[in-house]
Amino acid sequence: MPPRTRARTYDLAKTRTAVIAQLRLARKAAEGLDDAGLDAPTRLGGWTVRELVAHLAMAVTSVVRLLAQPAPPTREVTVNGWAAALAAHSGPIDEETRALAAGEDLGELLERAEARFAEAASVAPGDRLLATRVGAMRLEDYLVTRCVELVVHADDLTAATGVPVRHDRQALATAVRVLADALAVKAPGGSVELRIPPFAVVQCVEGPRHTRGTPPNVVETDPLTWVRLATGRLTWADALESAPLTASGDRADLSAHLPVLG
Repeated sequence: MPPRTRARTYDLAKTRTAVIAQLRLARKAAEGLDDAGLDAPTRLGGWTVRELVAHLAMAVTSVVRLLAQPAPPTREVTVNGWAAALAAHSGPIDEETRALAAGEDLGELLERAEARFAEAASVAPGDRLLATRVGAMRLEDYLVTRCVELVVHADDLTAATGVPVRHDRQALATAVRVLADALAVKAPGGSVELRIPPFAVVQCVEGPRHTRGTPPNVVETDPLTWVRLATGRLTWADALESAPLTASGDRADLSAHLPVLG
C-alpha cells in the first residue's frame, strides 16, 4: 500500500453501514451487563461503564440532532480538523454524557439510537452541512468521525468489562486511517513511515524524505495498538514493551507526537 499523497476519501454508504454495525456490536455487549457491571469504573477519567454506554449512544444520536438543525452556510472543518479540535470540547462532552446516563434506560437508549440514526442518515445527502461542536462539517465527514468514536469506545468497553467487543472491519479500518492521517497532519514530513497493515501507510515527521527502497525510519503495528496509541490509551514505552509495535531508525520514536486525539 503506497503512502498517502492526497486527501483521503470515504464511501458514504459504507461508512453509514459501518456506524450501524459497530453500534450494534457494542449494544450486544452492553445487553449482558447488570447494575454492578454498569457501575464499574472505566479508564476514562471518572466515567463508569454506564456513562461509557450512554456516550456510545450519544455518538450516533448527535447525527440525528444535527440533521434536525438548519444547515450552516459554509464548510469549516474536515475530518483532520475534527481530530485536532476535539480535545478542546471535552468538558461539554463529559457533562452531556453524564446527564444522558443518569436519565435513560441504557438498553432502550441504544435501541432507539440505532433506529433513529438508520432512518435519518439513510436519506440525507453526504454534502449536507452539520453544525458540529467543532465547526460546520459535511455529513459524510461527520459519519467518519462516528466510526472513530465507536471503535475507540468499544475498546474502552472491552477494557472495562473484560467482555470482548468485536470491531466491524470497515469501522476499524476507517478509525485507523483517520488517526494515521491525523498524525501526518500533526507531525508533517517524510522521514518516518507508519505502517498499520492492512489498513494504512502514512509518512510523517520532519526530516530527510526517502524516495526509493526501504525507508530508514519505519514504525509498524496492528490496528488496535495504533488506535490505543493515537488516543492515549497506551503509551509509546508500554507499546514497545508489551504490544506488537516495532520502530526502527533514529527518528522512529513517535512519542512526542502522541496522542493525536484527545
